[in-house]
Amino acid sequence: MVEWVAAALLISVACFIAATSYTVEAAEPALVKGMSWSFYTSSCPKLESIVKKRLQQVFKKDIGQAAGLLRLHFHDCFVQGCDGSVLLSGSAGGPSEEQGAPPNLSLRQEAFRIIEDLRARVHKQCGRVVSCSDILAVAARDSVALSGGPNYRVPLGRRDGLTLATRAATLDNLPPPTATTGQLLTALAPKNFDPTDVVALSGGHTIDATMDKTFANNLKAACPQAAAVDGTVNMDIRSPNLFDNKYYVDLMNRQGLFTSDQDLYTDSRTRGIVTGFAINQSLFYEKFAVAMVKMGQLSVLTGSQGEIRGNCSRRSTGVESVLESAVEEAVEILAGF
Repeated sequence: MVEWVAAALLISVACFIAATSYTVEAAEPALVKGMSWSFYTSSCPKLESIVKKRLQQVFKKDIGQAAGLLRLHFHDCFVQGCDGSVLLSGSAGGPSEEQGAPPNLSLRQEAFRIIEDLRARVHKQCGRVVSCSDILAVAARDSVALSGGPNYRVPLGRRDGLTLATRAATLDNLPPPTATTGQLLTALAPKNFDPTDVVALSGGHTIDATMDKTFANNLKAACPQAAAVDGTVNMDIRSPNLFDNKYYVDLMNRQGLFTSDQDLYTDSRTRGIVTGFAINQSLFYEKFAVAMVKMGQLSVLTGSQGEIRGNCSRRSTGVESVLESAVEEAVEILAGF
């Protein structure tokens, strides 16, 4: 009974603080060499407005696509850096080894189509000067902001990668939903993420033994046992389509979907961070923005490295690819007349 009252009080406090206009000024992470806050000021000044305007239209029809775009950015950056490699198709247009790796099989196909559509719109306006990886980073930020989250600045200047990540590299760099907090911290430490970053960026899942019994029963009822049925359950049961701090309130009520969720509250190293985010949404927004800027600069290619793709799913290096991209650009230009 005491536990229930405490949880109810915490939720009330969280709702009160979230409703205030309290904001925190955060120091932005240092920029990686070659990255800039104003990279396209001269070459493509309307880049961000083009992306935002189109995503507003997309999300008006289906706000669920915001989560798909954000997750696509995560999966791109964690594996071999933010180089757009996850966007590359394999031979004959099929899935690449990276796209076909188990962690990436659940990526939304519509998210790939949205990024290519954005690429076509941006290149039509500015020419082939903006990388697919930069477009993905901007789209991920707008997915957060247009869902009610923080509207943080995105450093730009990424180039698109020339190499596909292997299945092994993908598995090694995307922690499974069964990962404990200790495993998450160990896996992400080499990428310069501290416990606060890990909690802010967390998106793992799995039913845990410490899960609230009623929620566990509801979850089991919502998940069809038939293998042929593709059932989904929202990871944030309180406000699934709003980017807020209710995910952490869920964890404090033992309603995390997967082990890598719930263990963040169970583990003493991250429990206080979860609590802090649950009662202070502004603090969560601040730390999330910082972590996203850090993640968005993981092993980026800049300057003369990599390339600027004319189609996000194909490398532009090589005579055949160059010709294909030239034809596509000509078609896009003619379509504007």
